[in-house]
Amino acid sequence: MIHPSYNELHDVITSERENDDPLLSSRYAVCTATAKRAEQLIRGQEALSNIKSGKPLSIAIDEIYTGKVKVLSEEEAEKALEEASFGSENED
Repeated sequence: MIHPSYNELHDVITSERENDDPLLSSRYAVCTATAKRAEQLIRGQEALSNIKSGKPLSIAIDEIYTGKVKVLSEEEAEKALEEASFGSENED
């Protein structure tokens, strides 16, 4: 059996949300978010989790399950990017 199960992973993602965003409440969204993080790892981003398996998908699942990586809706991601770029402009 795979651990964490889909239901456990889904509960972690939705428990961190203030509103009940249907975009992140589907199995498809959870799988897509996990696959996107695995792709980032394959492309060379540093892993935030130290698990025995070196497989990118296993690492991505662990990162999301342990809260090291947050799953955001498109609107939240755009807002975070804007805030990050605005913050870097003020550092100059």
